Amino acid sequence: IAFAEEHDIDIPRDKRGEAPFSTDANLLHTSSEGKVLEDPWEETPDYVYSRTVDPENAPDTPEYVTVDFESGDATAVNGEAMSPATLLTKLNELGAKHGIGRLDLVENRFVGMKSRGMYETPGGTILLAAHRGIEQLTLDRGAMHLKDELMPRYAELVYNGFWFAPEREMLQAAIDQSQEHVAGTVRLKLYKGRAEVVGNHEPLDVVKDGPGAVGFGAGDRGAAGFGHGALGFGLGGAALREARPVTTGLPRGHAQGVALGVDLAGRRVDPAPGDGLLDEVVDAEAGLRSVLLVEDGPDALAAVVVVG
Repeated sequence: IAFAEEHDIDIPRDKRGEAPFSTDANLLHTSSEGKVLEDPWEETPDYVYSRTVDPENAPDTPEYVTVDFESGDATAVNGEAMSPATLLTKLNELGAKHGIGRLDLVENRFVGMKSRGMYETPGGTILLAAHRGIEQLTLDRGAMHLKDELMPRYAELVYNGFWFAPEREMLQAAIDQSQEHVAGTVRLKLYKGRAEVVGNHEPLDVVKDGPGAVGFGAGDRGAAGFGHGALGFGLGGAALREARPVTTGLPRGHAQGVALGVDLAGRRVDPAPGDGLLDEVVDAEAGLRSVLLVEDGPDALAAVVVVG
C-alpha cells in the first residue's frame, strides 16, 4: 500500500482506511476475497472486478474466434500459431473485452473452512470451452466419461498443493494418454459473458455433412447409441466386433493384414485389404440404413454412419 501511494496507484479503501478485499493474480486468473466479499448475500461490488468488463456493458455484437489443438494442447488462435503464454494472453484480451470468465462462489478450503471468493478467468474459460468442444469429436465415449470422473480428483490434488505427489503424476499420465489424438479446430462465439462453441472440425472429417447423418463410431464404442460391445453397433441388437482397436483421430495408412471381424444382422464379414465400404444393413421398419466404413492399415479408421 505504501508503494502504491508513493507511485500514485489508486487502491480502493473502506472507512477504516484498509483495502476492502485481497487479490491474487497470475496469467490464468485473478481471485479476490475478504472484507466486502465475506457476506455471500451481498453482490460483488463493481470495483472488485479488474480483468473483465461487466457483461452488460460488453459489445452488443458477438465476436468469433477459432482455437487450434494438437495432442490436446492449444496451438493457435484465429490461425496464428502462438506459444502457450502468448495464446493465453490473447484469449485473456478477448475474454476481458466480452466480460467472459467471472465466477462468484463459496469454496471449501483444505483446512476445512468455507471462503467466498470472486474469480476472473477470461482466457481460461474460453480455452476450456474450446477444449471440451474438440474432445466431443475426438474422444471415445468411455474415455470422456472416465476423464470427467478423474477431473475433480486431479483438481483437488492441485488445489491442495500436491503437484509433485505420485498420485497426481499417475493421473497426469492417464490424461496425457487421453489427449494423444485430440486435434482439430474449434470456432467459438464470444458474447456478453458467454463463450459458446458454434463449430468444430477434426482432421479426419469422420462426421460428414449430409441428410440424416446422425452418428459415428469412435474408438471402441458404437454410433448413435445403438448396440453395445467392442465398437458395438447394430440395428435390432446386432453387434459389430473387431479384432484390433480402432479410434477416430488416427492417421490413415494402408497395409496388408488388417483383420476386422464384423457381425451385422447375423452376417460375418472378413474384409479384404483396400475395402472401403465394408457392409451395409437396411432396417426398412426403422427407416435407417447403417454403413460401416473402414480404412485399413496399421492405424485403421472405422466409422459407422446411420442415415435416413
